[in-house]
Amino acid sequence: MAIFYNEKTREFHLQTAKSSYIFRVLENNQLGHLFYGKKVRHKNSFEHLFVQGNRPNTPYLKEGDMSFTLEQTKQEYPSYGTTDFREPAFQIIQEDGSRITDFQYKSHRIFEGKPKLAGLPATYAEKGDNVETVEITLYDRLMDAELILLYSVYEDYDAITRSAKFINHSKQHLNITRAMSANIDLIDANYEMLQLSGAWARERHVKTRRLEAGIQNISSTRGASSGHQNPFLALKRPETNEFLGEVFGFNLVYSANFLAQVEVDYLDVSRVSIGINPFDFNWLLEEGESFQTPEAVMVYSDQGLNGMSQRYHELYQSRLARGKWRDKVRPILTNNWEGTYFNFNEEKIVDMAKQSKELGVELFVLDDGWFGKRDDDTTSLGDWFVDYEKLPNGITGLAEKITALGMDFGLWFEPEMVSKISKLYETHPDWVIHVKGRNQSHGRNQYVLDFSRNEVVDALYKMMSDILRNAPISYVKWDMNRYMTEIGSVALPADRQREVVHRYILGVYDLYERLTAEFPDILFESCASGGCRFDPGMLYYAPQGWTSDDTDAVERLKIQYGTSFVYPISSMGAHVSAVPNHQVGRVTSLKTRANVAYFGAFGYELDVTEMGVEEKLEMKEQIAFFKQHRELFQFGTFYRITSPFEGDGNRTTWMVAAKDKSKAIVGDYHILCKPNQSFKRLLLKGLNEDFIYTIDGIDGEYNGDELMEIGIQLDHERFRVDEEHNVTGDFSSRLFILHKK
Repeated sequence: MAIFYNEKTREFHLQTAKSSYIFRVLENNQLGHLFYGKKVRHKNSFEHLFVQGNRPNTPYLKEGDMSFTLEQTKQEYPSYGTTDFREPAFQIIQEDGSRITDFQYKSHRIFEGKPKLAGLPATYAEKGDNVETVEITLYDRLMDAELILLYSVYEDYDAITRSAKFINHSKQHLNITRAMSANIDLIDANYEMLQLSGAWARERHVKTRRLEAGIQNISSTRGASSGHQNPFLALKRPETNEFLGEVFGFNLVYSANFLAQVEVDYLDVSRVSIGINPFDFNWLLEEGESFQTPEAVMVYSDQGLNGMSQRYHELYQSRLARGKWRDKVRPILTNNWEGTYFNFNEEKIVDMAKQSKELGVELFVLDDGWFGKRDDDTTSLGDWFVDYEKLPNGITGLAEKITALGMDFGLWFEPEMVSKISKLYETHPDWVIHVKGRNQSHGRNQYVLDFSRNEVVDALYKMMSDILRNAPISYVKWDMNRYMTEIGSVALPADRQREVVHRYILGVYDLYERLTAEFPDILFESCASGGCRFDPGMLYYAPQGWTSDDTDAVERLKIQYGTSFVYPISSMGAHVSAVPNHQVGRVTSLKTRANVAYFGAFGYELDVTEMGVEEKLEMKEQIAFFKQHRELFQFGTFYRITSPFEGDGNRTTWMVAAKDKSKAIVGDYHILCKPNQSFKRLLLKGLNEDFIYTIDGIDGEYNGDELMEIGIQLDHERFRVDEEHNVTGDFSSRLFILHKK
């Protein structure tokens, strides 16, 4: 049993394998929070955890009663305006202009499993899972509206999910202006807030700051979760590191505008809230209508940041990603984009595929430029029909030639966008998101299609499904290269214009759902100018995403390290590209490029026909190595050891260990070579202390406890000087492959 309810005290106790979450029905019939943290044994009452005090300058709920105020109460899903001055979890404007609400406990039910969220991605339960859900119904008598709070407890995966649903039973129109997916009031503010921030080509860098009185938050207003902020935050104790200490993680399964916020009040209570960004948001509820918030996933760990991350990895890999490719090793691919950009024809693509196949590549992906008259980025988005000048035998003919080589074939789309120079725009200029009479900004010479309109989604579904039905395509790269501006829809009335962004992402989810349902064997990879929409919502439809357009191995260390705080390495598209690198101009060895990319969904992004004989031989060896170990990379347990965000950032170390601890691979990376360094030891993680291990290329046998407590003695950090006295060895790397004896 994962959920307990004490009838007498009206307390709910949610238990995962290692955490407890306790809340209760308060004397005013709203919900109050009591505890979230390390697992405690259940007992008949936790009433003693609820405390209040008479304080000056404090309003109280009942006249003549100075004992109960919401200002001092830790709450589950708070409202505003009735003695609590902190930012609320929700706000509803009624027809009389009032924003005051009073949702009181009405009923609850506890059941096995987990319901779907209508139209939204979410984690799920399979038969035999230890998953229980409590659905709590609250009712506002004056509004005649219900608020349903959903808590699902993944006992074995050690996670709790939350969401909220509003139902209008009255004849009046209600306007929801704020609807968070989860709120929790933690007992103190002695935390550091960890977030994943960045921009294009440097997504999800780790940033940490100490909580202070007031509000600290991250958000997106771009119409996508964005590469600037990720819909995730963690609160960790100041002493918490990768392996020791308390940390709480909060992640939103959503791909559009979000807000993740911590408010510290004068009593040092930390109010955490996460959900749809209320900025530029309003949802009109007419009689009988409902609104469902996205799902928030909460994780507690007392085993440091790695412990938190591993809980997310296991849950997302097994109960968020879906379909055939969830548990199947991913193919090694070559993508032609950085090899050719728009300059290719059928002969060139077939030659690239043939030579890639000879080296062991299993999937060839044709990227941007195959449709309409797409010779640069100014035209043809929306015209999803083949350019026969480039591909005289069409996509079907090209795909058949490549599959005849014994390879799979993949194709790039950008279905959410349109170019003004296109037949689609000429026919339907009103199908773009815009405000009539206002300037239309462009990004990458393109405009955002109005996916809040069913007819737009239907049209894109028809074009894409026609192509996928008529060619042997086993992989789709779904790109999105433009944030939203001048947000509006000519298809919606004035009082629903602030619904556009949410309706848009529901349309994106709908198209994904229809395509993945019809083509269950296709591996979908999400992309948004690289990693600008790398979030759990996308992972529900596409089990891997293009982590970043930045393919430089050195920059990827930070990007992949930060991404791993929430997302499994099996979800991170990671490719070896040509040098000098196309994003930063850096030259790194083919060895280091591969050593970084192995820790992801591995592939190549270059023109193999331009490689020399020695490079091809090395590439062939890399592919053989990855095939030998890819089950470990994809399904093993990932550990971060040395952070590129700490110290001088000159070193990064991570590793992946088999579930049974019989095998492990360690990646150790050094940015700049430094002279006359001290001898260092590398302490490993995730091994069995009683096992004896051998290490490829290193003589001797090593006990598991020795490798974790004493470590590997490193000798490859010594500098060397060539004949001209130039220090060499920058951007070096090494893998350690361990086997149980």
